Amino acid sequence: MLGRTISLYKTSFTGLSRETWLLSVVMLINRSGTMVVPFMTLYLTSKEMNRSLSDAGIVMALFGLGSIIGAYFGGKFSDKIGFHKVQLITLFCGGILFIVLGQLHSYQLICIFTFLLSFVNEAFRPANSSAVAFYSNPQNRTRSYSLHRLSVNLGWAVGTSIGGLVASYSYELLFWIDGLTNICAAVMLFIIFRNKQSMNKKEKLVAEVLPVQSAYKDKTYLWFIVLVTIFGLCFFQLFTTVPKYFRDNLFLSERFIGLLMALNGFLIVCIEMVLVYILEQKKKNMFFIRLGVMLCALSFFSLLVPGNAKIVTLIMIAFITIGEIASMPFMNSYWTSRSNENNRGQYAALYTMAWGIGQTLGPFLCSILVEATNFKVLFVVLGSLLVLTTFGFYKLRSE
Repeated sequence: MLGRTISLYKTSFTGLSRETWLLSVVMLINRSGTMVVPFMTLYLTSKEMNRSLSDAGIVMALFGLGSIIGAYFGGKFSDKIGFHKVQLITLFCGGILFIVLGQLHSYQLICIFTFLLSFVNEAFRPANSSAVAFYSNPQNRTRSYSLHRLSVNLGWAVGTSIGGLVASYSYELLFWIDGLTNICAAVMLFIIFRNKQSMNKKEKLVAEVLPVQSAYKDKTYLWFIVLVTIFGLCFFQLFTTVPKYFRDNLFLSERFIGLLMALNGFLIVCIEMVLVYILEQKKKNMFFIRLGVMLCALSFFSLLVPGNAKIVTLIMIAFITIGEIASMPFMNSYWTSRSNENNRGQYAALYTMAWGIGQTLGPFLCSILVEATNFKVLFVVLGSLLVLTTFGFYKLRSE
């Protein structure tokens, strides 16, 4: 039994390109410093900053707004100048902006630099997604993205677990670590893919023989983007309003909250590649998207169940993590299947923008809802929205 399990793990990682592995290593370094975003709401509402939850919601909304605009331009420039250059510029500049943001205490300046940071950070994502698609093929593309997500979540597990400890000591240090890991990722990307001219030439040669189709005129894809946006709006509450509920209503420590966030990444690292390897062979991508979205709905409903706070939150994290594993890799496969090398930046931009809009609307609307009612109402609304989104993906299945 153990031998078969080990063999399955090995098989799930085989057949991926060298470039895919290298891109994942770069992402691992970058995401190992992911400490600012999951603790941003706690930082702004801490005694040191003394801002209200609605103020923190505005900052996170600006983060989302910057990500929307940044994603659009990141996709646009990826198609024009190549994904390699866009990745290098955004990683390095994002690192500098993280460090600067950590030095600011003026609320107005924090709002401005949060927007700038998010703009630069999210411009990286369409370029990076295009790179993963470029170095994979239809047979292993879902697993290529899963490997990419594995590196993101392994870095996330490291970053958030350490981040909880760092936050208990100094919030400012979080910004330094995030900034320096961004810069280190840029340096490594430059070293590994330093032959930029041949890479850009290869991109252009492939693009010249492919037809141009605008992602913004693909009606089926636009409906898919609407559904992903709603899903993102709900899902990102795990990193914005939910940590505040854990701390202020369930009285959990920042250290335990950090470990909960790390558990999300740890579970993904342990099981996603094998699970996706098994599931992708069944060729039921839309079914698994629906299943994952429904599990995320159950995760928010689970917070309404009375009981020991640590057990309840662990169950919530388990539900939302399995839901994430079942849905997100196949969402990636869906958008890449509708694109080619000539317009992939557009499709990647719209996909990234969907998450950005979710980040923009989510913290702002949910913080207002919580202040007007309470967290229980929020969890009912989030769970219900995800049930409706599951139905939306069901209607999309035949497209």
